[in-house]
Amino acid sequence: MFNYKCQGTCSTSIDLEIQDGVITYCKINQGCKGNTAGLAKMVIGRNADEVAEKLSGIPCRGDTSCPDQLSKAIRAYHD
Repeated sequence: MFNYKCQGTCSTSIDLEIQDGVITYCKINQGCKGNTAGLAKMVIGRNADEVAEKLSGIPCRGDTSCPDQLSKAIRAYHD
């Protein structure tokens, strides 16, 4: 299990698993409960690189958001 520490959002961290390029587990901790739970469910079973590309740069209350942080988590997972 990979844990990414979020920056600049209400969510504090993201737990993530990727197998063969597909997101198999995603949990966004803290944040707006319904939105983060919905986002996490929507990305499971999807190609991680495609998800990262689509969610990158989405702003919320500043220059980042939970989707943008998920994009960064996916990229950090590969490093």
